[in-house]
Amino acid sequence: QVQLVESGGGLVQPGGSLRLSCAASGNIFSIGTMAWYRQAPGSQRDLVARISFVSATHYADSVKGRFTISRDNAANTVFLQMNNLKPEDTAVYYCNAAAIMSRDGLTLYDRWGQGTQVTVSS
Repeated sequence: QVQLVESGGGLVQPGGSLRLSCAASGNIFSIGTMAWYRQAPGSQRDLVARISFVSATHYADSVKGRFTISRDNAANTVFLQMNNLKPEDTAVYYCNAAAIMSRDGLTLYDRWGQGTQVTVSS
């Protein structure tokens, strides 16, 4: 069974930094595009950043210049470095994998982690 597990969330003051991690575990051969989404209370889940297998990246306008997405394919892990955090960044952050190819030839699509809370407040 394949799982995505996020970590690294917490409470931080405005202007501070956090680094989120999302590790995929299970019978994995490779993972395609991975992404971070976030959802604030009463709002829809929005894309924050995504990264392809070859590390091509895309960011939401609201986080450009402040957040950096990266990945370690050997460790099946994606990261989100968040700098200069603002109160409006407060949300539950979710990791997503568009497609996970298993070692036995199966492909799992659109897999999500359980989310990690990020709160930016003084």
